[in-house]
Amino acid sequence: MRIKVQFESNGHTLAGMLETSEAEIRCYALFAHCFTCGKDIAAASRIARALTQKGIAVLRFDFTGLGNSDGDFANTHFSSNIQDLLAATDFLRQSYQAPALLIGHSLGGAAVLAMAKQVPEARCVVTIGAPHHAKHVVHNFAASLDDIQKNGEAEVCLGNRKFLIKKQFLDDIDSHIDNDIGKLKKALLVMHSPLDEIVPISEAEKIYRDAKHPKSFVSLDSADHLLTEKQDSEYVAETIAGWASRYLPALEHHQRQVKQGHVLVEEKNHVFSQHVSSDSHYWLADEPIAVGGSNTGPDPYEHLLAGLGACTSMTIRMYASRKKIPLAHIKVELSHSRNYHRDCEGCDEVPQAIEVIERKLILVGDLSDEQRQRLLEIADKCPVHKTLHSHLRVETVLVPQV
Repeated sequence: MRIKVQFESNGHTLAGMLETSEAEIRCYALFAHCFTCGKDIAAASRIARALTQKGIAVLRFDFTGLGNSDGDFANTHFSSNIQDLLAATDFLRQSYQAPALLIGHSLGGAAVLAMAKQVPEARCVVTIGAPHHAKHVVHNFAASLDDIQKNGEAEVCLGNRKFLIKKQFLDDIDSHIDNDIGKLKKALLVMHSPLDEIVPISEAEKIYRDAKHPKSFVSLDSADHLLTEKQDSEYVAETIAGWASRYLPALEHHQRQVKQGHVLVEEKNHVFSQHVSSDSHYWLADEPIAVGGSNTGPDPYEHLLAGLGACTSMTIRMYASRKKIPLAHIKVELSHSRNYHRDCEGCDEVPQAIEVIERKLILVGDLSDEQRQRLLEIADKCPVHKTLHSHLRVETVLVPQV
């Protein structure tokens, strides 16, 4: 599940994408992309998606002046990248949970190494094709250094795109000469390809040499710098998930023992997120971010609509199978609204609202008009439909605290 998010950094609105799961989340990770890239680069997207399947939610975002984020790239520098990462960390900390895992690709790797000490909740750091020091990025526009020093700025071509690089960028990198990797005090995984033509593997050697244990190195063999091959980015994600498992908090299983036919709902974060357990299934319920929730699962009315929709489809399918009706496929689309009843008699003085569930049936197959009409009638005979139209009473009992 992908959630578009926004947060502020130094007066600019940054655009992010939170890759999460409707199942239980083990922890959150923050991903920093490579120099001049964006959050939607293929490697970042694939790694985030694969980690999500392992219970690790991943936030990736566009740094200031890149992608869908506000600001002017020409006015950014390595320090502003670090500030953006810290702003992203604060966003996760306030809206979800502080990142336990920091991942940086290329210059993003140097950035997470530089900011990791300021994230006490982070337990481990991963670098992918990262330079030992941010100054290494200068080789990408070495031919323009004289112009930058002389004129204060120069337009350079990076990855077939033109960017304005200012002297402040060079001066800022020089101010980060001491990266303090040896004082990281977090588990470190260094991943690098021996065939990397952008950042040589000797940079990984320097990082590994300066770091203290626990530290690990994994060779990415034939991968290129941007991990353009799908199998390479998926391998990176699988390796990160396996390596980090000994450092990250264990995945808690909240499914409870419930009698058949019963459902147990229990608070997850004491806001809106809820654990939902049946006799053989577990999932989450929540509210959208716009109303203060975390959007980790369907909201209550979506559960209600899903129950009616699923029951409708099942009932139609059972009838069609029994009557040997050539029904190939069923789709049920539902929506809920509160409308004023147009045909309300005797309510001139006080308008009366009515709850409306609109249910649209899409029946695919070589069906006659008579068969379609009959299946429409069968939809109203599904058990959930009958329950909603019956004289339903909800009895609430307070159970004494144990």
